[in-house]
Amino acid sequence: MKYINEKKIEKLDINSNNLVIVIDFDRTITAKTSMDSWDASGLLLGKEFKEKLEKLYIKYRPIELDYEISEDEKTKKMEEWYKSCMDLYEEYNLSVSKLEESVEKSRLVFRKGAKEFLNNAIKKDIPVIILSAGIGNVIEMFLKKNDCLGKNFEIISNFLQFDDLGNIKPFDGELIHTTNKNLNKKHKNKIEEELEKRKYRILIGDMIEDEKMVPKEDWNRTIKVAFLNAKIEENVELYKKSFDIVLTNENANFDELKEIFPAI
Repeated sequence: MKYINEKKIEKLDINSNNLVIVIDFDRTITAKTSMDSWDASGLLLGKEFKEKLEKLYIKYRPIELDYEISEDEKTKKMEEWYKSCMDLYEEYNLSVSKLEESVEKSRLVFRKGAKEFLNNAIKKDIPVIILSAGIGNVIEMFLKKNDCLGKNFEIISNFLQFDDLGNIKPFDGELIHTTNKNLNKKHKNKIEEELEKRKYRILIGDMIEDEKMVPKEDWNRTIKVAFLNAKIEENVELYKKSFDIVLTNENANFDELKEIFPAI
C-alpha cells in the first residue's frame, strides 16, 4: 500500500542539485526485519548481555510505538531506555576490536534498493544527513564495509567513545533518541552551509517522530517519506497526516522512491 501527496510533489521542483536528504538508519536504510545498530554493537558480549538488552527492548519498545501517551512521558522513558543500554555496553566491557568484529558478523541488512539509493546520492553529490537514534560507530562501519559512505554524508548519532587502549569510556554526551532526534542548532552547525545552499529536503524515516528531523518551519519545502513498518492498519491514517508519502508492505522500499523521484 502507498499514499502519495502528488500535488505537493508536483509543486516542488526537486532535482539532484537543489536537494538535501535527511534520513534515519535503523528500519529505514535497513530492512524492517534487520538487526538494529544497538544489537549489532553487542553481538560478542555474551548471552547474559543479550538477555538484558532484550528485556529492555521488551519493556520500552511498546512505549516507543505508543502514540497515545504524552511526548513528555515518552521522552522520559526513551532517556531511561537509551541510558540503560549505554550502561550495559560499559558493564560488559565493549572494546573497539569487539565492536568491529560484531559489525562484521552482524545481521544488518539493507532495505531493498537502499544501497543503490545511497550510491546514487554519492554519484550525484547530493548531501545526505543520516540522523539516527542508533549507534553511530555501527552505521559508519556498516556503510564503509558496503562502500556506500560518501564524502557528502554526515552521520549524526550516538557515538561510543573509547580510550587509547580501545576500551569503552562512560558515555557523557546528550543521547539522541526517538523524541529528540532533530536538526537542532547544535547539530545544524555541522551542515548548515549545505542546508542553506540547497532549497529542498527529502526526509525519510519510519517513526512518526521522524518528521521532526527537519524543523517545522522547513516542512513546506520538504517531502516527508515514511516506511510504515509496524501496526500498519492502526497507524496508517496517523502517518498520512504527518507524511507526504507513506509506503507499507511490498511498496516500502527505495526502488519505489526512485520511481517517484526519477531525477535523484
